[in-house]
Amino acid sequence: MKLKEIIETIQANVVLGSADQLDKNIQIACGSDLMSDVLSFIKPGAMLLTGLTNSQVVRTAEMADIVSICFVRGKQPLQETIDLAKEKSISLLSTDYTMFESCGLLYEKGLRGCEYK
Repeated sequence: MKLKEIIETIQANVVLGSADQLDKNIQIACGSDLMSDVLSFIKPGAMLLTGLTNSQVVRTAEMADIVSICFVRGKQPLQETIDLAKEKSISLLSTDYTMFESCGLLYEKGLRGCEYK
């Protein structure tokens, strides 16, 4: 699923992302607020859905080779988070849906969790 299709599915706003980033193919996603779980279970090239907006999310994404982060429940990242994501070339999205709803909508469209890659 292309990132731009994900954006459409969960009615997300692009906080940070170039046209090239929005054309990336995302095969799996993970929803978590526990960065230790993210490091343990997520696969490279995945998208992370989270309610955390601090820069630690981007640092975790960089370590786990995550290509995009989507903040749920309408949360907006701190400027420090945006700046770090720009430096690391990680796209940032925000959706008003809850994590549960976002994951459900994406699953319904064919995006799978980390165990499916």
